[in-house]
Formats: sequence, structure tokens, C-alpha cells
Amino acid sequence: MNITTLGASGIECETVGLGTWAMGGWMWGGGDDAAAIDAIRASVDTGVRLIDTAPAYGLGHAERLVGTALQGRRHQAVIATKCGLVWHTQQGTHFFDEDGKPVHRHLGRASIFHEVEQSLGRLQTDYIDLYITHWQDSGTPVAETMGALLDLKRQGKIRAIGISNATPETLAEYLRHGPVDAIQERYSLIDRDIESTLLPPCQEHGVASLGYSSLALGLLAGPIDPSRQFTGDDQRAGNPRFSAANRAKLKAFFDALAPLRQRLDCSYAQLMIAWTTRNGGVSTALCGARTPAQAIQNARAANLTLDPTALAAIDTAAALHLETLD
Repeated sequence: MNITTLGASGIECETVGLGTWAMGGWMWGGGDDAAAIDAIRASVDTGVRLIDTAPAYGLGHAERLVGTALQGRRHQAVIATKCGLVWHTQQGTHFFDEDGKPVHRHLGRASIFHEVEQSLGRLQTDYIDLYITHWQDSGTPVAETMGALLDLKRQGKIRAIGISNATPETLAEYLRHGPVDAIQERYSLIDRDIESTLLPPCQEHGVASLGYSSLALGLLAGPIDPSRQFTGDDQRAGNPRFSAANRAKLKAFFDALAPLRQRLDCSYAQLMIAWTTRNGGVSTALCGARTPAQAIQNARAANLTLDPTALAAIDTAAALHLETLD
């Protein structure tokens, strides 16, 4: 598999990682814990080391699943989890309610120290490889947040520091106070804003880039059955990107790529994942999976290298069919 490094930390992982947001159930119409655990194990079995999770994914549920799945094989995984979305305190700024509990953005020192202990317990480990500030907190100085993270690193409870959902200015402020090993931002064929905003300073400062929603919540995984319905609290139910008109545009896009998919003997999802880690894209694509089959398919994208002809075919099809995606 293609390998990358998390900034200056020296921590190596594949160019494809497993995202566990959907495994937490919240905003995804529920979940299947047994299938999720099997999917995590299948990812590791296939060679994927980076497992990305967060306390907010089901109020700790996804972290518990990761901890259970990695019992006896913690050394085979690179665990990334997060801090800054809290429900143990009402300090900070209210962000949303989850399962009836108000969740706030807060990155104060005491809160971070509380959060890391909770995550370590749920993950059944004594260290976290990459600890990421999940959403930024305008009410706490970055110097205070970074000071707490650096202290946790000195204590051996975390190995590397990351930030997520940040601006270039916020990244620069973090870098003023210490090393940032990775950013984590939304990035896919239809979400490319960071190419001109965050990726240039990351490349300048040696910061790795992890792209989440590499398949755009499943929109880019392949043609979606027109009759498929998203129900319950599944965020896709009210997402205009999943409209009937957009599904038709996406079908035309995938039809245009059918010869390329056949030539490379890969799935549409693998094509899209490999595109995100092309030269100039993100260093690691985080891909959600809720079954072992999905996890294995995504993992195999780390073996796929797209030549200039393939990249041109994808870009041409996207320009024809996706630029007007609502």
C-alpha cells in the first residue's frame, strides 16, 4: 500500500484511513455494532493502520467500538481521536444537541485533560497516536489549547497533534505555539476549497493533510438507486445534494467513467478515493465504512495509482457532469 507520514511525528500510515463517524450511529440512522467492530478489524487485516474516531460520534460510542475491535492488536493501529466537543460542561459555545445533551465547543486546558482521560478509557489504551482539536473554540486562546496538547505529548498520552475544521489563520496561530502534525478537513472531488487555502501552508510547514468525507457522505461511492430513501436522523435525508436531479447527474458522471473503471479493474469508490490522494491532493483519505466489505473495498484504494490519463478522464467527467451539482 502507498504510505505517508503524519507530519514531523514520524508516525507512518497508509494513504487510506478508516473513519468511524457513521459507526457512532448519530446522524446516520443508527448502526450495527457487531458489523462495525468487524469492519474495523477487516481494515486492520487489510493493512490500514489509521483509525479515525471522536467522542462526539455517538457520545463516546464510536470510541468504545474502536477500543473493543482493537483488543489484543492495539500495536497494529494508529488511533486518531479528537477533543473540543464536550458535554461534561457547558463552558464554551453551544454547538448542537446530541441524544438530548447539549454539546459545546470548548478547548480549555482543564477540559482537554478531562477529555483525554475519557477517550483513553473508552479506547482501552494508554496513548493516542494523533489527538485533534475537533472544532475550533473562539473563546479559548490557541496558546492555552496548544499548551495543554504539548503537555499531554510530554506525558506520553498523545504522540502527535492535529487540528480540524480550521482556517489558514488558525493553523498559523497554532504553529506559532508549537508543531502541528496534521490537519483534518473535508475534501473530495466536489469539495476542493482547501486546495487554495489550507494545503499550501501545510505543504510549506510539513503538515500532513487528512481529508474527511472523501466519498462526500457516500455520494461519490457509485450510482445511487433512485428509489433509495434515507430515513430517521440520517443527515442525508434532508441534504439537497442527494436530490433526484443530482442523482441523475451523478449517474451520468459514473457512466462516463465506466471504461476507466473497467480498465483499472476497480470500483467507483476506489477511483474517487485514489483521486483525493493524487499528487497535490490530501496525504490521507479518511473513508467511512459500516461493514467489512465496505472497509476492505476502501482499503484497497491505497494500492491504486492513477496515471495522468486516468486523472484527466476523471477531471473531464467532473467538469461535464458535476460542476452544476446543486
